[in-house]
Amino acid sequence: MKRIEFICGAEDEGLRIDVCAAGAADVTRSRAAALISDGNVLINGKPAAKNCRVRSGDAVVINVPPPEAYNIAPENIPLDIVYEDGDLLVVNKPKGMVVHPAAGNYGGTLVNALLYHCGDSLSGINGVMRPGIVHRIDKNTSGLLIVAKNDYSHNKLAEQIKQHSFTREYEAVVYGDIKEDGTVDAPIGRHPVKRKQMAVNERSGKSAVTHYAVLERLCGFTHIRLRLETGRTHQIRVHMAYIGHPVAGDEVYGPKKVIAELCGQCLHAKKIGFIHPRTGGYMEFDSPLPDYFIKFLQRCE
Repeated sequence: MKRIEFICGAEDEGLRIDVCAAGAADVTRSRAAALISDGNVLINGKPAAKNCRVRSGDAVVINVPPPEAYNIAPENIPLDIVYEDGDLLVVNKPKGMVVHPAAGNYGGTLVNALLYHCGDSLSGINGVMRPGIVHRIDKNTSGLLIVAKNDYSHNKLAEQIKQHSFTREYEAVVYGDIKEDGTVDAPIGRHPVKRKQMAVNERSGKSAVTHYAVLERLCGFTHIRLRLETGRTHQIRVHMAYIGHPVAGDEVYGPKKVIAELCGQCLHAKKIGFIHPRTGGYMEFDSPLPDYFIKFLQRCE
């Protein structure tokens, strides 16, 4: 059972509890409503009423039950393994592969492939749906991610992410001409209306910081490098759209007329760096830009 506790601030005054709970627990509003109906959301020690609104100073507790267990089958899917030892793997994920199973999509994911490759040697901290998964990248984002083989390594790596000592660098092609390097510091939470999307949300969003640097200016686009301080869902895509430079090919946060040839956003997790949980030594890995990315750069020159 995951337990989330927080004190409502002035910015939460008057917010409906389902909206507040959805943002804090990073779930949909319907999921938050179900948690409330089941008595899993408390305000000042008492079960929350479905339509109540919070006040500044209210103490909120959200108990999120573990996901229902599913039989996630190992699948013999080829993996591009950049590094592997007894504690972890670094995997280069292709565009189009989902990281972990979810409702309606239980096969063909990175987790299915990892279960075949690693057997029982994956951390169990994130439950049966996400064994070994320390952090995620979107289905249509390519590049590097780290996988933990045991709970000790998982905890150590997760702590580095929490303390912002975990290096994550991306490259992207975005719309427009970015004049100079910069930083986006804007909280991200669930979109208030489109619940499957994220958005900059000053009321209930979580802190999110993205640094970006110009690599090359193209015809109608800019090739940039990005470094994450935080790791919110869709962070780069939301932040770049927020400043008027959505990622090329982004079907969710970009223009309605998408660039079909990209089959999703032109975004690649290029570099990852961390302190090895067992040896204490710093390790860094770099992934070359994939073909789809290079071809689009050449087209835009």
